[in-house]
Amino acid sequence: MLLSLLAIACGLVLLLWSAERFVISASAVAAHLGMPPLLIGMLVVGFGTSAPEMTVSVFAALGDNAGIALGNAYGSNITNIALILGLTALISPVAVQSRVLRVELPILVAVTALAAWQLSDGMVSRVDAAVLLGAFALLLAWSILEARHGGNEPLADQMAEELPAGGASIRSALTWLVVGLLVLVASSRLLVWGAVDVAASLGVSDLVVGLTIVAIGTSLPELASSLVAARRGEHDLAVGNILGSNLFNTMAVIGLAALARPLPVGGELMSRDLPVLGAVTLLLLFFGIGWRGPGRINRWEGGLLLAAFVAYTVLLVVQATR
Repeated sequence: MLLSLLAIACGLVLLLWSAERFVISASAVAAHLGMPPLLIGMLVVGFGTSAPEMTVSVFAALGDNAGIALGNAYGSNITNIALILGLTALISPVAVQSRVLRVELPILVAVTALAAWQLSDGMVSRVDAAVLLGAFALLLAWSILEARHGGNEPLADQMAEELPAGGASIRSALTWLVVGLLVLVASSRLLVWGAVDVAASLGVSDLVVGLTIVAIGTSLPELASSLVAARRGEHDLAVGNILGSNLFNTMAVIGLAALARPLPVGGELMSRDLPVLGAVTLLLLFFGIGWRGPGRINRWEGGLLLAAFVAYTVLLVVQATR
């Protein structure tokens, strides 16, 4: 099992390095092509930070490890909201001012409800995958329209400040983009192999491993970017990272994984994990839109989200050890 743990550790390190390189290079290429900062933030960065979940889930599905494919995506969504936003709000209360984010919040709730309905029959089929990818295409189209008519959108201003000035040539950016993508694929396969072997050695389901080790590991790019954004006072960017990632995970990650191979759904995912995901997503909606004034995730609300994550993790560990 030691070799498997080393494979997970090496896979995660390489996965995070390649994801960061992929985001930087893709953003540079997009800037060279004249894409507006808001579009780069909503699409390029959103895709890049979800690239670890995407490659891991697709390779897990191809390897007939549906538990890791589903657990990675939905576990990352729980981690993003409960752990990352909770921790971010504890450090610095997060104000939600962006009109784009106020639209994306109910969209995320609707997409999560769609996912729950698709899972209710015990299988994510290729038809379900097509529906998710079609919804994702509509979201992309809306994002492009928003980016072209962004106006004085706070998220656009914060993203413009984050994008590096000048930077490498487009040839260098393209080279590093390819390198990052190749390492991303290789490290994902290494991580899936290690996770499957650890699950078999410990006698736990691959779903639990996907919900914990893999999900938290692949969410580290969102953790880093949200904490840095919050410390700089870029609150909309911190929330935008999480919303974008969760939308990508629910539609693109699960859609591509199920398109590669239909995913059988275990009963514990429906009875335990999806209700938790639905609850923290609704909490994020209420906190972000604001029920008593402007949308703001304060320290008390951040502590509530973090406590929910700790309780959920303890539940997973207790059930896994029985």
